[in-house]
Amino acid sequence: MIRICLVEDQTIVREGLRALLKLNPDFTVVAEASDGEEAIGVIEREKPDVVLLDLRMPRLDGVGVLRRLRERGTLPPALILTTFDDDAMLFEAVRAGAKGWLLKDVSLERLTSAIRTLAEGGTCIEPVITERIMRALDGSGVAFEAAALPEPLTDREKTILRFLAGGYSNREISDLLKISDGTVKNHISSVLAKLGVRDRTRAVLKAIDIGLI
Repeated sequence: MIRICLVEDQTIVREGLRALLKLNPDFTVVAEASDGEEAIGVIEREKPDVVLLDLRMPRLDGVGVLRRLRERGTLPPALILTTFDDDAMLFEAVRAGAKGWLLKDVSLERLTSAIRTLAEGGTCIEPVITERIMRALDGSGVAFEAAALPEPLTDREKTILRFLAGGYSNREISDLLKISDGTVKNHISSVLAKLGVRDRTRAVLKAIDIGLI
């Protein structure tokens, strides 16, 4: 059972998401919040497997929620639900630790797939949104660390990086490449180290930024 927390200030959107998620017997909505301050409390209390997080909320926005939970070491995998006018905030959300992003008009099938991917340790990369984040990155003056790689990625590491960009979980990569979960984790750790980033989402963005993907 995947335990989910909904953080959305618009009641009708939140209720709609809850109703849709209840259609899946493997999901249970364990908590809801209508603003960022409330979200901090319910997330730390319920410890959900995945958080569906809006960015624009009263009292404390989604980026603030991510930053505060990360500082406390209580940040679960967070999936941003966004509209097309949130480019700069999306960029900041990635920097704050978000594991994926989807447009709010996403299909139920895509949403449930993304939730499963995050719950299994993967990331959800929506290409059309990634392009907008990269444009925000270009205009931000903020660069990822270690722009020039002191040690190039191996062919196997490049392959795994492409799977990460596709949102595949460790288990899926393991099955596709016919290697153990431990080997996949070792390759991912090496990719993160060589790219000079601390998580999978940043690895994908960094790879796009320097032309690896």
